[in-house]
Amino acid sequence: MTRATPVTPVTSARQARAVRLGPRSLAALVLVSAVGVAAVGWPFLVPPESQVAAHAKDAPWFFAGLLVLLVAVVAATIAESGLGPKAVAMLGVLAATGAALRPIGAGTAGIEPMFFLMVLSGRVLGPGFGFVLGAVTMFASALLTGGVGPWLPFQMLSMGWFTMGAGLLPGPDRLRGRAEPALLAAYGFLAAFAYGTVMNLAGWTFMDTNASGIAFDAEAGVATNLARFVAYCLATSLGWDLGRACVTVVLTLTLGPAVLRALRRATRRAAFETPVTFDAPAG
Repeated sequence: MTRATPVTPVTSARQARAVRLGPRSLAALVLVSAVGVAAVGWPFLVPPESQVAAHAKDAPWFFAGLLVLLVAVVAATIAESGLGPKAVAMLGVLAATGAALRPIGAGTAGIEPMFFLMVLSGRVLGPGFGFVLGAVTMFASALLTGGVGPWLPFQMLSMGWFTMGAGLLPGPDRLRGRAEPALLAAYGFLAAFAYGTVMNLAGWTFMDTNASGIAFDAEAGVATNLARFVAYCLATSLGWDLGRACVTVVLTLTLGPAVLRALRRATRRAAFETPVTFDAPAG
């Protein structure tokens, strides 16, 4: 009778990969990212006389629906390429934790502790896992807080990018000590503003041009709309984005080292990449 003998997990500081991106999952991720860029950046990519500009009121809804399907396809493709039961369990725990952290700062400018957890999780578990974790966490938190709407697909995609980016940072095998939390804090600070900018782009086009002088104007040129968008960001979200960035930095520098150790210890015990061998039957 055969018996499985797991190989002892490697205890080096090498970055764990709960999900290995294969050619298909990587292609799907690139595709949804390209569509996502078009979905939020189309006001600056199309001329006023184009058909997209002519349907400026319908375009945000179209892109929101399209992103729902594409994010689902990417998640399914990544899962098919190697999201095993241990990785699913880790995904569930981290997504639930992140979703529970989000309401803590609801209604308070910029207090969003879930962002620092996403940065640390993406760093330890890699970009593939990070993208799925970011999207799933935002979806779960929306269900928890009642924040389901046309903005949700953009939130899922943006958070997927946010978490995936942490897994793409350099030096996962060598950067340790105080340098690593400092790098993650700097990334979290910049990425928090990037997340806010993407969400501003997604919501900006829903505004009625007649109701505000900083709303998107489908008949105006790129320079005019760019000035309107900058004014929109300054007026509506600068304080919130700055608060989010500062909270992410403070939590990463204070709690980051302990959380990183805990995540790495959990991934070593899970042994995502450890092969299982089988002994030959006894003679």
